[in-house]
Amino acid sequence: MTTTSIDLFSSALHFSADGGVRAAERQMSGSDSDAWQIATFHVETDAEVHADHWEMHPEAEEAVCCLTGGVRLYFRPDGSGSEDMVQLRAGAAVVVPRGRWHRLELDAPSDLMSVTLRKGTLLERRVDAP
Repeated sequence: MTTTSIDLFSSALHFSADGGVRAAERQMSGSDSDAWQIATFHVETDAEVHADHWEMHPEAEEAVCCLTGGVRLYFRPDGSGSEDMVQLRAGAAVVVPRGRWHRLELDAPSDLMSVTLRKGTLLERRVDAP
C-alpha cells in the first residue's frame, strides 16, 4: 500500500464500519453509503454553505466545526417560535442533533469541517430565502 498526502479541501475522508478509511469525493446530499464523512471547506459566501436551504441528517448527528473565521448555525423552529442560532468562532464546534433541520450563514470567510453520516441527508429550499 502506498501512503500519500490527502488534500482535505478537495477530498473528504470516509470512515467505514469495518475500520477502513479512504479519500473520496465530498457528498453534500444524501448518500447510500454507511460511511461517516469528514469534509473540510474553505467558504467565502453564504451560497457556498447553501444558506438558502435547510439540511437534515436522519441517520446521525453532525459535528459542525469552525476552524477559521466565523459562522452562525440556525435551527429550524419546531412548530411555533423563531429559529435558534449558535454562533461559532474559530476553534468552536456544535453538534447538530439527528433529524434536526439546520442551515449556516457566514460572518466572515471561513474554514469549516463537517463530520456526519451522509446517508439519507435531505435538503429543502427555504421559503423565506433572500
